[in-house]
Amino acid sequence: MARIAGVNIPTNKRVEISLTYIHGIGLTTAKEICTKLGFTPNRRVQDLTDSEVIQIRESIEEYSVEGDLRRTVAMNIKRLMDLKTYRGLRHRMKLPVRGQRTSTNARTRKGKAIAIAGKKK
Repeated sequence: MARIAGVNIPTNKRVEISLTYIHGIGLTTAKEICTKLGFTPNRRVQDLTDSEVIQIRESIEEYSVEGDLRRTVAMNIKRLMDLKTYRGLRHRMKLPVRGQRTSTNARTRKGKAIAIAGKKK
């Protein structure tokens, strides 16, 4: 297994797909990295040499990935909460932030309602 940016990427997948396992690198960024380094689209991670893995690591250093990115996003959310903006209040109450309805739906964010025994009268 190749270890890039603190993540063990799968060896049997294509390079551009396995790079998406790193937080902060999507398919578009992975394709940019592969074309910049000159890898063919069908190249597998297990076929890479050590020097090519080092080239990938160096090219990923240009991007904000993994721990740094997670920390930045968490600090941005904390800043919104400290300023008591509308978005910050929605984060604090664990409700949808981007304008979705909450009368119905929003179950993943709000959680499932728990039935109370003997409530119906």
